[in-house]
Amino acid sequence: MQLAFPPEIEAFVQRQLNSDKYQSVEDLILAAVELLQQQEDIYQGRLGELQQDAMIGWEASQQGQTIDGPTAMSQVRANLRDRRESSNT
Repeated sequence: MQLAFPPEIEAFVQRQLNSDKYQSVEDLILAAVELLQQQEDIYQGRLGELQQDAMIGWEASQQGQTIDGPTAMSQVRANLRDRRESSNT
């Protein structure tokens, strides 16, 4: 497989090889692809969670189970705060 990269990417690859983090270009590309796969898995997982949450919210709204905007935003902020705190520990 022949690959052509922009000069800045070639320079980055060369720096990584010179640092002895990777034994070959193939090792570096394999590591990069593995990271991309992990990122995609995380994205798909979060997307699935979001879709599930949206469906739950839609079904609840169809049953008249709604809350006002300020309360909803307060809950969202609390959830985000909890996530940040749990990821920092």
